[in-house]
Amino acid sequence: MRWLVTGAGGMLAADVLARITRTGEPVLALGRAELDVRDRRAVRDFFAAYRPGAVINCAGWTAVDDAETHEAEALAVNGDAVRWLAEACERTGARLVQVSTDYVFDGTAAGPYAEDAPTGPLNAYGRTKLAGERAALEHGQYVMRTAWLYGAHGVNFVRTMIRLAEERPCLDVVDDQRGQPTWAADLADRLVRLAGADLPPGVYHGTSAGETTWCGFAKEIFALLGADPARVRPVPSSAFPRPARRPANSVLACGRGEPIRHWREALHAAWPALMGSRQCSVA
Repeated sequence: MRWLVTGAGGMLAADVLARITRTGEPVLALGRAELDVRDRRAVRDFFAAYRPGAVINCAGWTAVDDAETHEAEALAVNGDAVRWLAEACERTGARLVQVSTDYVFDGTAAGPYAEDAPTGPLNAYGRTKLAGERAALEHGQYVMRTAWLYGAHGVNFVRTMIRLAEERPCLDVVDDQRGQPTWAADLADRLVRLAGADLPPGVYHGTSAGETTWCGFAKEIFALLGADPARVRPVPSSAFPRPARRPANSVLACGRGEPIRHWREALHAAWPALMGSRQCSVA
């Protein structure tokens, strides 16, 4: 099968490309300079020439707070572009796997959100990602929601905590938002599997098992660094007012497809890749 990965250069796309490369199948990973997915004609012309069998769309507007004042621009990437890709896939017989987010939910549920739970995003980012979900589903394609993603590439919570552990004696971290830290390499594996599996179109969840808070996540990172987890102090979300509201409960139930291992196990497995050759000594 011939693959296309959009959003090349991003954290998730790097792991998706690595996962597909191991299969030995042909793959193109393209960034905006090579294929602007916001351009309907460019997408159509590319598909006519390359004719991929499977597309994993890692392109997206991910600046959650900035989307509050740039919703139209975010929608062009997270909504309209997905429609153009889904149209092209439907027309050529390819399969699209669209990456989405826990932020399509309002976070008020008492327990984990199932794939068919009612949506209700709290912020512009969530609204634009929900628009992309709907566009993919209207054209018979696949959606995989994930949450709290981290990896060896790009800026993310784990790498930020590693840096701050060396810079600050103590750190205040939000403790009233619950979710599932998910390693990008684990998600990449599930995305590739979904693209090739004999499963019906629809929504799937791709998050690690278990749950924690941002504070709990940070404490585990400090422990892996050999630092005192007590240096991480729990605070409410109100201590860090931000333009975009965040859901208090981001936990997703993985009722369809394959489950992903527990978040703590995954973090420990990811640690060498996250640290690379860098030696940390944090008191």
